[in-house]
Amino acid sequence: MNHRINLLMFSGDYDKALAGFILANSAKDIGLDVTMFFAFWGLFLMRQPDKTVENDKTFYEKIFGSVTPDNPETLPLSKMNMGGLGKQMLINMMKDKNAPRLIDLIQEARENKITFFGCKLSMDIMGLKKEELIPELQVVTAQDYLRDAISSNLQLFI
Repeated sequence: MNHRINLLMFSGDYDKALAGFILANSAKDIGLDVTMFFAFWGLFLMRQPDKTVENDKTFYEKIFGSVTPDNPETLPLSKMNMGGLGKQMLINMMKDKNAPRLIDLIQEARENKITFFGCKLSMDIMGLKKEELIPELQVVTAQDYLRDAISSNLQLFI
């Protein structure tokens, strides 16, 4: 029997993203098929540094793009961020324990061939273009996500 897990990545918080990618890679390691669906703030996990597209964006989309994280490593913590000090302490503790950074876990997921879906409506609302996101990301509708989730053995919302 082929077991499947589906993770809906809604949060744009560094620590929550760590948990999601640890679970996704661990699931792949034990032989599960894994799909990750990125919506709203979670889409910033899929953003490529230096790939901002300004063409065909509204004034608000340009402003929004300039004040949001431009890559996963610039995401804040969900709690105790303290202007970035809390995150830096977490990064240092992770380094002391030889734990992978978020960007490393994302790269591992890419190498593991985890399926990445991006919410079309979220992208449209937030003004994100396909070219700004990692090439493995497939743009899908909410209905496509639900079809995938309902066929999974486990669904997680992060």
